[in-house]
Formats: sequence, structure tokens, C-alpha cells
Amino acid sequence: MPKMKTHKGTAKRYRKTGSGKWVRPKAWRGHHLEIKSSRRTRRYDGVAVVSPAHNEQLKRLLPYE
Repeated sequence: MPKMKTHKGTAKRYRKTGSGKWVRPKAWRGHHLEIKSSRRTRRYDGVAVVSPAHNEQLKRLLPYE
């Protein structure tokens, strides 16, 4: 059986916590931050826990995580 390939785009965006939950960065934090209020940018910082509905798909995309 050949090795399964990691989906590299997904690997750059998602990671697993110590307890095994998937986390992702929040959207809207990429650029044009000067025009967004501090309150709005604070809301976008940090990471968000991924919904359990997506666990099966992430397991398939990132088989060795």
C-alpha cells in the first residue's frame, strides 16, 4: 500500500491541540487591518475550535496528525 499524502494546504491552516481537538485561525485577520476597528480585530485574533462535524474530513486530509 502506498503512503497517504498529507493535504498541504490544510496542514498550513489546521493543527491539533494536546487533547486532540482541531483548531483553526479565525478569518478576516489577513490584511487591511488599519481600517478595521480595534474591537473588530480583537474579535478575530486567536484560534477557533473546529466543529466536530468536520473531524472525519480533517482526519482524511491530514492522516499523520
